[in-house]
Amino acid sequence: MKLLRNSKLALGGMLVAGLAACGGGGGDSASADSSGTLRLALTDAPACGYDAVNVTIEKVRIHQSGSASDNDGGWSEIVMNPALRVDLLKLQNGDLAELGELTLPVGNYNQMRLVLAENSTSPTVAPANSVVLSSDPSKAEIALKTPSGQQSGVKAKQFSLTIAPNQLANFVIDFDACKSVVVAGNSGQYLLKPQLSVIPRYISGVTGFVDAGLANGFTSVSLQQNGVVIKATAPSIDPANFGKFMLPAAPGNYTLVLTAPGRTTAVVTNVVVAADMVAPVNTSATALNPADSASGVLTGTAPLDTLVRVLQPLTTGPIEVAGRFVDGIVGDLILGRYSYALPVNAPLVAPYVAAPGALVFAADAAAAGKYSLNASLTDKADQTLILSPLAANATVTTNLTFP
Repeated sequence: MKLLRNSKLALGGMLVAGLAACGGGGGDSASADSSGTLRLALTDAPACGYDAVNVTIEKVRIHQSGSASDNDGGWSEIVMNPALRVDLLKLQNGDLAELGELTLPVGNYNQMRLVLAENSTSPTVAPANSVVLSSDPSKAEIALKTPSGQQSGVKAKQFSLTIAPNQLANFVIDFDACKSVVVAGNSGQYLLKPQLSVIPRYISGVTGFVDAGLANGFTSVSLQQNGVVIKATAPSIDPANFGKFMLPAAPGNYTLVLTAPGRTTAVVTNVVVAADMVAPVNTSATALNPADSASGVLTGTAPLDTLVRVLQPLTTGPIEVAGRFVDGIVGDLILGRYSYALPVNAPLVAPYVAAPGALVFAADAAAAGKYSLNASLTDKADQTLILSPLAANATVTTNLTFP
């Protein structure tokens, strides 16, 4: 098995399509007409208030059965030797960490698990999994507790891929750090509840620029379809590409959404991504720089492990403006808390214009301050609540329950 270590690939011209024809494999002995090759890499969506989110990967496990248990036979593995420690926040704007490849029998595979190393109990050893808070001037690493990730592995959601004879299945594990790190109340502890999805590598996507003042680690740029985030990133802070963003995506039609603390939400509709093409939404000379906006706060409680998303109903269709798992509440093993500061200004919306055209934004007045909450909990029906318009400096408390 060939293992590629600590490698990064930029999107521009280097990422390949999800299922590209390829001879050869990972060095296993399966016959050529009964096997194909799986290649995997790791990427990330933006994080929320962290300078680093470190994870240490020991292995990736793949199985044809979606219900196979940890001890069942039939697992195939890519083993990191030594274990691979990755700062997820460095894997944005098309950058990837290569995990390796292996040869698999042809067929459908319906379960993938990412096995993480355990943190050392020694205070003198750096934790295998950790966060660095943006608000901490000391930039100390804080251990991430992973209550379910080390032994059986973290399960990718809605995973399914097909291995075809003599084909390369080229995929990326998208590790959403923002939705995966939660606070354990006021204990000073942080929990890792990884949210993983597996997507093909694409040469197609969307690129553009935000103003330098928004390249600060708190700004998010996402591609969405009907209020569902397909891919998100934070603008680059690399001096060579300051404010630039790159969003790999399948060919299709998308809504681009820019959110930043204290700023009006900016939206570009009908962004068309063509096969093998990267669609530019603007240039550095016309960087996105939405106006300041007063904010209100949506807060409340929900059962632990609930994903709380905030949607905004634009005239052109819904968008997601925030979303993550609830943080823990000290002394409460059942409930968690969410809190989002959101702009009250009407979002600015522009239809996509292919380069060299200029985007023309207009306020969607009907959507000003209007939000809804969507809460998801495993094995429960989603809860969606439409809220009254949010006013400047107001705090609206909504406690979410599941029947």
